[in-house]
Amino acid sequence: MKLLVTGGAGFIGSAVVRHILTTSDDVVINLDKLTYAGNEESIPSELHSARYIFEKVDICDRLAVNRVFEQHQPDAVMHLAAESHVDRSIDGPGEFIQTNVVGTYTLLEAARAYWTNLLPDKKQNFIFHHISTDEVYGDLPHPHELPTGADLPLFTENTAYAPSSPYSASKASSDHLVRAWQRTYDFPTVITNCSNNYGPYHFPEKLVPHIILNALAGKPLPVYGDGNQIRDWLYVEDHARALYTVVKSGKVAQTYNIGGHNEKRNIDVVESICELLDELAPNKPNDIKNYRNLITFVKDRPGHDARYAIDASKIQNELDWSPQETFESGLRKTVVWYLDNNQWWKRVLSGEYKLDRLGA
Repeated sequence: MKLLVTGGAGFIGSAVVRHILTTSDDVVINLDKLTYAGNEESIPSELHSARYIFEKVDICDRLAVNRVFEQHQPDAVMHLAAESHVDRSIDGPGEFIQTNVVGTYTLLEAARAYWTNLLPDKKQNFIFHHISTDEVYGDLPHPHELPTGADLPLFTENTAYAPSSPYSASKASSDHLVRAWQRTYDFPTVITNCSNNYGPYHFPEKLVPHIILNALAGKPLPVYGDGNQIRDWLYVEDHARALYTVVKSGKVAQTYNIGGHNEKRNIDVVESICELLDELAPNKPNDIKNYRNLITFVKDRPGHDARYAIDASKIQNELDWSPQETFESGLRKTVVWYLDNNQWWKRVLSGEYKLDRLGA
């Protein structure tokens, strides 16, 4: 099977590429524009072979995307290419509209034109898998907003969309486009919406790597507001396994929510990282007693969602997927990876991004 993976040099995309190359005989065509968050080094050289093809292409470039389809003849598309950081979307929403909305439209039209002309057997088995986020649903009530003992609501595949940020609005728009192309043109699509990912090869603007690298540098560990915002955390390699399961076995026109069953307050995530670093990196910078002393509460993000939580029972019941990592085991693996791979993140930090606050 030939899989066209867009955004395959990004955080989640590279995890998908690594998973496919190490667990199957499938061919991967990695289509990536290589923006600031795209990194070819996230696909280790030992995985490069005739089964791995890289194409530096912008999904908004219709002629280039057409050429990739015609040249490589994929059997399926896994669409992960997107601008993804809420803080950046606050500073500059236009790029998010261009990539996430216009880019998805362009890719859909190129894929539909390609699919229309396939031979019947190949056409029957083709699928366009669009990878999205739980942020399209808006947020859920925080436990302290509910009566004592009340059941905590979860996002399901039927939850109404109510995006809060320019990022989540752009992803909601792309989800609606994918569903419209399925209904209007009978184009075979499937959508997945995931909770917060963490793990190796994560660009350090996001919470977990940002805290790890700031702590190692002896810098303040910024926590937005009071740190009580709750997220469901999903180890990226569990997510990659889920996405591959969906592209292989998911049903056309269906949506699958993918979550880690790990609801944590942001402040608890930060404190857990500090405890791991106290254990694993005891030679602390600047003579600090413990990493927790670096925690600094800062002005909250505009429109910050209170809580995300995924009900992942559908993918578990229908496709037999469930996360293998607990938050504790996944976070330990993540911290160890950053401690062992400083060459990767030092090269990332040698560019424009210097662990500064965005979206203030």
